Amino acid sequence: MMGFVGVVDAAMETLAIEAGLRQFLLVLSVSLGVATLSRAIAWLRNIPYTLLLLLVGLGLAILDVRLINLSPELILFIFLPPLLFEAAWNIPWSALKRDRLPIALYAVLGVVICVGGLLVGLRSVAGVSLATALLVGASLAATDPVSVVALFRELGVDKRLTTLMEGESLFNDGVAVVAFNLLLGLALGIEQFDIPVTIARFLVFVGIGVSVGGLVGFGLSFLTQRFDLPLVEQSLTLVAAYGTYLIAEELQGSGVIAVVTTGLILGNFGSRIGMNPRTRLVVSEFWEFVAFFVNSIVFLLIGDQVVFDGLLENLDTILIAIAIIIGVRAISIFGLGFVSNWLSNADISGRGQVVLWWGGLRGSVSVALALSVPNALAERDDIIAIVFGVMLFTLLVQGLTTKPLLETLGLLGDQPLRQAYTQIVARRIALNRVLNRLQQLQTTQEVDPEFCNYQVVLVKDQLDIVQQEIAAMQQQHPELQAFALQQLKDELLAIEADTYAELIRAGQLKEELAPLLQSVLVEDVPEIAES
Repeated sequence: MMGFVGVVDAAMETLAIEAGLRQFLLVLSVSLGVATLSRAIAWLRNIPYTLLLLLVGLGLAILDVRLINLSPELILFIFLPPLLFEAAWNIPWSALKRDRLPIALYAVLGVVICVGGLLVGLRSVAGVSLATALLVGASLAATDPVSVVALFRELGVDKRLTTLMEGESLFNDGVAVVAFNLLLGLALGIEQFDIPVTIARFLVFVGIGVSVGGLVGFGLSFLTQRFDLPLVEQSLTLVAAYGTYLIAEELQGSGVIAVVTTGLILGNFGSRIGMNPRTRLVVSEFWEFVAFFVNSIVFLLIGDQVVFDGLLENLDTILIAIAIIIGVRAISIFGLGFVSNWLSNADISGRGQVVLWWGGLRGSVSVALALSVPNALAERDDIIAIVFGVMLFTLLVQGLTTKPLLETLGLLGDQPLRQAYTQIVARRIALNRVLNRLQQLQTTQEVDPEFCNYQVVLVKDQLDIVQQEIAAMQQQHPELQAFALQQLKDELLAIEADTYAELIRAGQLKEELAPLLQSVLVEDVPEIAES
């Protein structure tokens, strides 16, 4: 009898696994299909693909088609680490160091302003409970500008704005998660608010996260010096993203801060001393795919999880929360921006601050925090509904109006022009290499000389045409000269760093040398004019 029960249990478990896999494959097919169509169809390219996925998810929710149950653990443990790691991997330390003061102010004091503003506003205007106000404030303190940053990159918006927004979001998420964990005990009534204790716990959370992230990041950086295996090194970065998060959480630290620290170290240090240029490119492309893959799934699932009845029941509170979040975001960005400009001459323009204010979207992290509220809290459903409502407004209204705002402020970049110029320069490089090869064949006489001479004439004709096109573009758009010089500077700096890394791997150097050309070339290469 017991054997029969065991067989039945095993069969049921197999069916459950099969059903779960079917659901996952369905989600994967829908999400990647929508994301692909958004890039393939011209008129859909004006909508960030993450927002398009959210709209599809909302459509499925309206039809009551639920793809899969979305738990907070699914976002925090599966989706969040790779998104954080990819963002940190691609942020240049030099840019982050330059704007460290405004990023720190926005990430730390911005969270305090957001939580405090929502606490006071929701309590006094909406009349919600203390627990609701605290946890809504902590959940909505986490910004998620994935869609806006993707739009920035596509449109060629000033890189500094992208760095400020990404840098704030990276560290802001960690601070918001820590704040949520601290405030959850207060909301449940199991802890008392004590400023010194709260600050001490915050520093411990962050300290553990930075320590774990630093150990893993530097450890892998020196480990990858020992070999050159692109697939292994790629796999190690994936293990690092998840392993760092889990280790830090097990040690009662901030997994978010740990992943960000590891990503920054590996992206700016480890990839230079432990990876050759080809491996670095392979790893970067891998993480670009991972970010696309994860975003394609998570935004569809967020839209699919919306419960419209809860939104309607809490509509008044949601509208109040939206007004408050816009207001406190303005106080945070413009107030802290003024302080930053005054203290460090950060020179963040007024137009740039407007974009940072409007681009402070809420997304997956806010939703995950709201869903992680224990069922024991009576106001849990209200908290989830309010956070979902505000998140939908920021993604759909603010996210879809960011491009018109950039156009109005005159901050749209010249990415299409730069891309066209880069392509034509690439053609010149390729034709010169072909010409060099043909001239080598002429010298060695490996092929028929008459045929070779004819090919040389054809290639030179094409090269002349390409050169004329480049000259015409430079004459019509003088700013391209500065762009070309900046590209050359970046190439020279990369050659210097790669040379040091090659010498370290060969055992001729024992430690990484500080870049010498960084200070030399900056003075000689004109800066690209800011938007």
